[in-house]
Amino acid sequence: MNQITPMLPVDREPTIRVIPMPKDSNAAGDVFGGWIMSQVDLAGSVPAVAHAKGRVVTVAVNEFIFKEPVFVGDLCSFYADVDKVGRTSMRVRVEVYAQRRLQPDNVAKVTEAYITYVAVDEHRNPRPVEPLK
Repeated sequence: MNQITPMLPVDREPTIRVIPMPKDSNAAGDVFGGWIMSQVDLAGSVPAVAHAKGRVVTVAVNEFIFKEPVFVGDLCSFYADVDKVGRTSMRVRVEVYAQRRLQPDNVAKVTEAYITYVAVDEHRNPRPVEPLK
């Protein structure tokens, strides 16, 4: 696939940015998919919590596509936005870009995912959220 884009998205700010370290890699030297999934879940929870105005729980990974490998030392930028809202649930789209060796002109979109979160109260019961504006 090798989808190279000249820069990171300029119309929005990353939700989180992180550099994977050697402990995050597998025997082949690529970053574990599970590490990327956990970072995606963290990034996705940020707009979900903001929209719900409180605690949320992850209830589904609706879609997860690994487009390119991530390497130790890549600067990974996670962009997350709520794209659909139900009565108690929110679906969040997360896109991940890797700046190869921190070079601003060498960026690849490496992952795209949709995660569903449910707003919960202090007893962990689902609670309503506002519609998407």
